Amino acid sequence: MSLDDSEEILTPIYDFLLCRTPEEWVHAAIENQSILLIDHANCEKKAAATAMNLMYQYVENPDLLTKMSQLAREELLHFQQVVEIMMTRGIVYSHLSASRYASSLRDYVNRTPSKKSNKLTDTLIVGAIIEARSCERFARLIPFVDETLGKFYRGLLKSEARHYQDYLALAELYSSAKVDARVDAILLLEKSLVMSADEDFRFHSGIPT
Repeated sequence: MSLDDSEEILTPIYDFLLCRTPEEWVHAAIENQSILLIDHANCEKKAAATAMNLMYQYVENPDLLTKMSQLAREELLHFQQVVEIMMTRGIVYSHLSASRYASSLRDYVNRTPSKKSNKLTDTLIVGAIIEARSCERFARLIPFVDETLGKFYRGLLKSEARHYQDYLALAELYSSAKVDARVDAILLLEKSLVMSADEDFRFHSGIPT
């Protein structure tokens, strides 16, 4: 992928998110690459599970079924690729506790009264934000990792950006009202998670303490 192609992919991501990943997180990622890869594998696995869960819950929505089945297959392939990279580097796939990032976003959705928000729409918005942040973080890491890992992350930019677009398009499709205000509210929470202190380093964690 050329530099121009990367910029074309990343510009909408940067315009969508309210902040860039802090330098402190990048430094922690370089110093903790084993944890970075293990948690990346976990993220891919969870992303596939999220897509599958949506397919089970909303069988009456054909557009959702089509997009989520494609997304689940891609996420599982990415999971396999991360595990293979870990194996070549002698990294044991050990248990890691989940980060606060995704759970905090989903808890926010679950705490919102149903009369104010459509849960499916909110879930899809959260999915879009997570995919956009993943894309942004891969881009942040590429200049600092070795050639093999950089090539892998560069190859993920296009799919992560497409997943973000698919989730957001589905949110707009299934919402009974414009989603802009809800997107803005959840993005504010996402920014606070990225920019605040975080005890555990993870792929989506905040500023390491």
